[in-house]
Amino acid sequence: MNHHTIEVMRKLGLNGMADEFERQISNPTIDELPFEHRIRVLIDQEMTYRDNKRLHGLLKKAKLQISASVEDIDYKAARGLSKPTMLQLSTLEWVRQSANLVITGPTGTGKTWLSCALGNQACRQGLSTYFIRVPLLIQDFIGAHAAGKFKTYLAHLVKYDVLILDDWGFENFSAEGPVRNFVCRGRGS
Repeated sequence: MNHHTIEVMRKLGLNGMADEFERQISNPTIDELPFEHRIRVLIDQEMTYRDNKRLHGLLKKAKLQISASVEDIDYKAARGLSKPTMLQLSTLEWVRQSANLVITGPTGTGKTWLSCALGNQACRQGLSTYFIRVPLLIQDFIGAHAAGKFKTYLAHLVKYDVLILDDWGFENFSAEGPVRNFVCRGRGS
């Protein structure tokens, strides 16, 4: 009977609950726990399973370049980071208010790391996030425009709650290069 119950749970997509039920039935002392407690644990495990699955999906789609978290920020390094400011930024209230954040500083000071830490935090708070280097974004713009899919590509980017643009201004673009041609041809389209 238990095997059938587990099978039905999995068919219903209740994988966290099925895993917990298997754990419970293999525990010889489980009958000592009240029924209500066992049900609560089953439901909690399903919720945890779904939360973890959603977070994994958000992190995968985010394509963050570095595994970083706001809890690991080193405030002792001479970068001029303010712990109260970073704690405030990590609430992501600025995202909910549709504000922008620009992180500036010399090369090697950890701008990409900090942006990935904030991106990770956004994913943990259930916000869709996408990381892309600006030179690659420009190439994507050019390719989408050439394929007649520029508006579709922009619509794709607009769907993200947090869009991290890395290496802004890192590379110079030629006035005669594809970016100039793209900008000129892209007007009004």
